[in-house]
Amino acid sequence: MALMNNARLGIMAQSVGLSEAAYREGHAYASERKQFGKAIIEFPAVYEMLALMRAKADASRAMLYETARFVDMYKVLNDISKERKLEPEERLELKKYGKLADAFTPIGKGMTSEYANQNAYDAVQIHGGSGFMKDYTCERLYRDARITNIYEGTTQLQVVAAIRHITTGTYLAQIREYEDIDYKPELFILHQRLMDMTDRYEVAVQRVTDAKDNELLDFQARRLVEAAAHCIFGYLLLQDTNKDDRFRHSAEVYITYGQAEVNKIYDYITYFDLEKLAYFKGYVTLNP
Repeated sequence: MALMNNARLGIMAQSVGLSEAAYREGHAYASERKQFGKAIIEFPAVYEMLALMRAKADASRAMLYETARFVDMYKVLNDISKERKLEPEERLELKKYGKLADAFTPIGKGMTSEYANQNAYDAVQIHGGSGFMKDYTCERLYRDARITNIYEGTTQLQVVAAIRHITTGTYLAQIREYEDIDYKPELFILHQRLMDMTDRYEVAVQRVTDAKDNELLDFQARRLVEAAAHCIFGYLLLQDTNKDDRFRHSAEVYITYGQAEVNKIYDYITYFDLEKLAYFKGYVTLNP
């Protein structure tokens, strides 16, 4: 598992690079390409795409750094334990960072690789038909990104690895720690929105786990993992903004996007009855 986690961390870094490159290619083309007398970047349909691409790239990078921090802290303490007996506080930290590394690696790999694919897709879309041709870099980025959410465990397998940290509360506890950080007064509204997102995520988890049905849990697992990720990514961008206001645009855009996604997930889970599983399972036995 440790070897696989190391590889997944590498793929997170690869995904961040692809997301960044896709954004830059899309931004450069949209700034140069003119239509109806102005650069296409001036059209809302285009600058909305670019803003979200930028936010996803920044959020992915923040998640990569946070996951790497947890892994580094665990490895340092683990190496020390081979040389001498750890102090009680150090043993607690070893356990804490080991759990966080184990929790953040699958959710980080899953989400950053999905965002790499989405950003590459949007870069091609911004280029129009030209983006499908080898004359432009985004065509290669689109092909390169596709493997990231497949190798070293597909996104579906990352969800399987992450879901136990949903049910045991690992993610929620860490999100609450982020919540308790002191943020600048001008970030109050963003902080409040993230707290609302977290509350909805917690209620959604409770609704699924209260049913005590493993099949339902597996069915809703990806939605729960994505909801947790939106809260985590939002808080990491808020922390970046707390230190450097240059991240404000990405924080505003991502939290707006993430809140809408969490609300959608919350509504889906709230109005989903266990009996509805039969309609989805019906396709297991039906002929094409």
